[in-house]
Amino acid sequence: MSEAPKTDHAYDGIEEYDNPLPGWWKWLFIASIVFSPFYWVYYHNGAKGRSIEDQYGVALAENTRLQFAEIGDLKLDGPTIAKFMAKDSWVKVGESVFRANCVSCHGREGEGKVGPNLTDEAYKNVAVLADIGKVINNGAGNGAMPKWSNRLHINEIVLVSAYVATLRGQNVEGGRPAEGREIPPWPEPAVDEEPAGDEEPAADEEAKS
Repeated sequence: MSEAPKTDHAYDGIEEYDNPLPGWWKWLFIASIVFSPFYWVYYHNGAKGRSIEDQYGVALAENTRLQFAEIGDLKLDGPTIAKFMAKDSWVKVGESVFRANCVSCHGREGEGKVGPNLTDEAYKNVAVLADIGKVINNGAGNGAMPKWSNRLHINEIVLVSAYVATLRGQNVEGGRPAEGREIPPWPEPAVDEEPAGDEEPAADEEAKS
């Protein structure tokens, strides 16, 4: 049996056989290069809604609408925020809103970056629980904290307020120094006699996948 031809390359006495890649493999590589510009133009430089990220956003928004249909439009006040602080499943919804919109200023864990630390006991613009929602809704610090009423659904503001309130006292290591003053503890949530909001938020597996 004849040996495969060798190339002229040799390194430290190691010779290289001339075994080219199969033709179909080469053509598949070439085809992927030819296809990639069309893929990029269609999914990343075309109409809005085509990218996987956009499609995920649409699915997530639809899932959020399904969840909010269970509780209706919430009231942005202290008792409502306190009520949802006690509902872990809804706090997680608030956490997702926080992670999507707030980490650039307040850090992933609320430890503070440009914005203040949310995990200590001191507050600059908050005196009572309802003030968290007001600050998120209307902004504060002459625009340093932007208002989110024109970007978030009222329920998202309530739920992210509930999540932010749960961060109090965690004192994340490496957080920004405390600013403002210490305030009284949050009130206990009132007993919920209405069915609204008691159910777990609807889970849409497609939106999470």
